[in-house]
Amino acid sequence: MDVVAAEAGGKSKGRGEFAYTFCDACNQIPFCGLKVVVSGGRAVGVEGWEDFPSGPPCAKAYATLQEEYHPDRLLHPIMRTNPRGSGDPGWVRISWEEALDTVARRLREVAERYGPESVLFYVGDPKEPRLAVSRLASAFGSPNFGTESSTCSRAASLASQLLLGLRAWGTPPSERTHGVVLWAVNTAWTGTQSLRRLMAAKDRGTKFLVVDPRRTPTSERLADLHLRPRPGTDGALALGIMNQLISRGHYDREFVDRWVHGFDALREYASRFTPEEVERITWVPSGEVEEAAELLWGSRPETIFLGYSTLTHTTNGVQNVRAILSMMAILGNIDVPGGVVIPTRPLVPYLAMTDYPLRTPEDVAATGVDFALMSRKIELRDRRADVDKVPVWAELVPEQIQVNFLPEYVRDGRIRAALLFGANATMWPQYREYQEALDALEFSAAVDYFYRPWTHDHVDIVLPAATMYEREEPFAVFPAQGGWKVYRRQRVLEPRGEARSDWWIAFQIAVRLGLGDQFWNGDTRAAMDWILRRAAGVGYEEIPVPDGRLVPTGPEEFRKYERGLLRRDGRPGFPTPTGMVEVWSTVLERHGFDPLPAYVEPEESPASRPDLASRYPLILITGSRSPVYTHSKFRELSWLRDAEPEPLARISPEDARARGISDGDAVVVETPHGSVRMRARITHMMPKGVVDVPHGWAAVEGANANDATPRRFDPISGYPAFKALLCEVRRA
Repeated sequence: MDVVAAEAGGKSKGRGEFAYTFCDACNQIPFCGLKVVVSGGRAVGVEGWEDFPSGPPCAKAYATLQEEYHPDRLLHPIMRTNPRGSGDPGWVRISWEEALDTVARRLREVAERYGPESVLFYVGDPKEPRLAVSRLASAFGSPNFGTESSTCSRAASLASQLLLGLRAWGTPPSERTHGVVLWAVNTAWTGTQSLRRLMAAKDRGTKFLVVDPRRTPTSERLADLHLRPRPGTDGALALGIMNQLISRGHYDREFVDRWVHGFDALREYASRFTPEEVERITWVPSGEVEEAAELLWGSRPETIFLGYSTLTHTTNGVQNVRAILSMMAILGNIDVPGGVVIPTRPLVPYLAMTDYPLRTPEDVAATGVDFALMSRKIELRDRRADVDKVPVWAELVPEQIQVNFLPEYVRDGRIRAALLFGANATMWPQYREYQEALDALEFSAAVDYFYRPWTHDHVDIVLPAATMYEREEPFAVFPAQGGWKVYRRQRVLEPRGEARSDWWIAFQIAVRLGLGDQFWNGDTRAAMDWILRRAAGVGYEEIPVPDGRLVPTGPEEFRKYERGLLRRDGRPGFPTPTGMVEVWSTVLERHGFDPLPAYVEPEESPASRPDLASRYPLILITGSRSPVYTHSKFRELSWLRDAEPEPLARISPEDARARGISDGDAVVVETPHGSVRMRARITHMMPKGVVDVPHGWAAVEGANANDATPRRFDPISGYPAFKALLCEVRRA
């Protein structure tokens, strides 16, 4: 075990030694901290990491112990011996040497024939290998690095970039926060740490506006006003609230006059969204639209929590988020005490490089650290596979391509090989097209904890990944009073079998590709030390466990746009082309999109497709979070399956009664694109006319929601329409 009792703090009251790691159960960065009890070389329990910024452990964190010792863990490299598509891959065990040499050789051969940009480098779940694999892609010469954020939070960041020039879509409430907007987020099921902060704010008298079609534990605990819009109509609701604010003069005139570009056009456009029109579109009563405007005006400053993937999984997702953030901007909530704070000194080089606008190599150089070799990605931008598919994304998201068009990239010959860390082929709509794309590649290799046939039956080599208990990479960074707090984890256990850490795998492949001089000759700890010394001025081993280390950066500053603290050129304003908050986006205008945060009906809705609505009268939401699972993870763990053994289709009592459905009945949820079989859960949580089904049940025949979702995408972000679909439900 790579930890000594003295360093970790001693014994754990006679139960054995303890050590510290980060939990990857929810796939979040930063992480929750775990204190692990170790006895006889085995992890026998977990507790919360004392004074760690995120936690305490949830049910999923405790279940990682069962994941660690699960009998189906992949513990050795394997390679197929039969052709892809032949049914039986003919897997054989191989050594790490053969596996790494083969991966490097095949990637090199593809690059020599078609160029290095023909190789896709991808990181799914967990996110921890992102920096290492991103660096590998850049060093190899491929700008085609992608992540699961192709369907997660990155479109919300893109919406914020279009508006503000950087990412700023919500910060936790402070003592100076008077109001909180919770829009399409259920923190009671997705973030215990956030929920505690929100409950404390509620106790201080903070007002809460909650926007969610469902009644949730979050809305029931916190809402002073709960708006329940039809899924996919959030932009219309935000525009309706803005219309009320503007028409009553309830906006920050000084901020708007000086710092908002396009306000007059926004005023005129929003005027169409009268309370009555908003009620017609969204189902939210007109009086509640007016009440929401009054609540917001009377509770400034406000911050916001966005359900970013919830809002962006429609065909108008980016514009809907822009409308919501524009509402926050005209209220004067941007970068003020208690509002939506832009960090004064974000530790950009580690936090995925999305907080700063990075359009040129000079922008990257100004951050001080370029571990992911972002400057190389920017130089190779014209070789991105997505440059013609989603030009706005390609321009403003330099760190990753949009992977949702993988079938097209493969058919067009742009992608010929892939190296996949934690990939899940069924995460995409009509996922069989993605499996076919993997089958058509000349070579692919995957890294994972388990052998997952729905993905790995379509690749050539599968490598066993070390779990969060078995690896030390990477470290974690959190905002703290007066600076940033850096924590490092310990390798709690020796890896089972021949499992190895994702970072080690990426670094070893780099060495075999002749890139060892850019990868510290395979030494991952030296790489982390390099990052920390340049980004934070401390060495990796100078971070004490478990206390962490504060990197002081000075007090938080506000209204930084007034003093030139947001722009690289030092001029006042925002890092947008106009230097202002662009409610009229010059970037969207240049690419031929509506520059205002325009509302467009979902491509499938009663209004846009009345022909379909007659056959499919209900609105479908897929992919809502569960308190038990995260995405497709942990379905193999009985500790969690005992709590939620089957996928549940949540439906209102009215809709169930009209269809003769009883609670617990087997039902079929059908869309124009396919169907899934689930178990009915009749609940007042759901409004009449809306059905909510989970995703991630690939291991259960007929229960994968993506059998029923279309390959239709937001033209700005390329995000799929997982939500706001038409459906019908019947007894099976």
